[in-house]
Amino acid sequence: MNFKEKYQERTKEIEGILAKYLPKPEGYQKIIMEAMEYSLMAGGKRLRPMLMGESFRMFGGEGEIIEPFMAAIEMIHTYSLVHDDLPAMDNDEYRRGRKTTHVVYGEDMGILAGDALLNYAFETACCAFDMEPENSLRIGQAMKILGRKAGVYGMVGGQVVDVKEAGHQVSGEMLDFIYRLKTGALLEASVMIGAVLAGASEEETAKMESVAGKIGLAFQIQDDILDVTSTTEVLGKPVHSDEKNEKTTYVTWKGLEKAREDVPRMTEEAIQELEGLGRECAFFKEILNWLVYRDK
Repeated sequence: MNFKEKYQERTKEIEGILAKYLPKPEGYQKIIMEAMEYSLMAGGKRLRPMLMGESFRMFGGEGEIIEPFMAAIEMIHTYSLVHDDLPAMDNDEYRRGRKTTHVVYGEDMGILAGDALLNYAFETACCAFDMEPENSLRIGQAMKILGRKAGVYGMVGGQVVDVKEAGHQVSGEMLDFIYRLKTGALLEASVMIGAVLAGASEEETAKMESVAGKIGLAFQIQDDILDVTSTTEVLGKPVHSDEKNEKTTYVTWKGLEKAREDVPRMTEEAIQELEGLGRECAFFKEILNWLVYRDK
């Protein structure tokens, strides 16, 4: 099975997990459940749950305990996109090739759909306690990682600085801070949770965090490149969005040529660190290499 086939197979498995954990639309509040489903099931790379699952397998994890966390990380990622697209943030009308949630359901429901996905993510992750109560300590550690990496010391913290500093130049140090938190934090959470639930050591989990940090930076730089070189049709969302919102990016800071050099270099550094763990990680490496050359 080649990479594309294996990737598609993994994506299909993840879609099934997401559908299983989504709430069924019912009651007076059914519109919010419909908006949650619209947002979550809109497609996308499913990169975070995929890396979580690969990390879990890499460290010898077995069973379904990883599944609620795979669903939870994608719910948190999706809520961040729903809120990013709002008029008060990036004010985008397209995401993953179709109308954004607030355009379809209204700004009020867009806000609430994001809120609902964030809360439901933790409710979903807690299902792991019922599945394997004997592993409650590992599950608790995974919950702690999920909460911290999604919050003010992680993704939200990066978004705060990103929004606050829009409209004027920021330093390279601050841009690095934004990227490491806004993009890197959830990728770090993904591989760390997979490792923790599989019984990896603290040292191994810390190394996975480092690997994901490098990948997060390379991933965001590639996003910056695509924002100025791709098209809305290919990307599935508006291009030149950063320019519209007057944001400093790696491309505006270092230039397009330097950005194109740094993405594969950072990726190779991450792969070397991953290989240093001495675990079977062939498909994991293939995913990381694919990210360098993706077109959307």
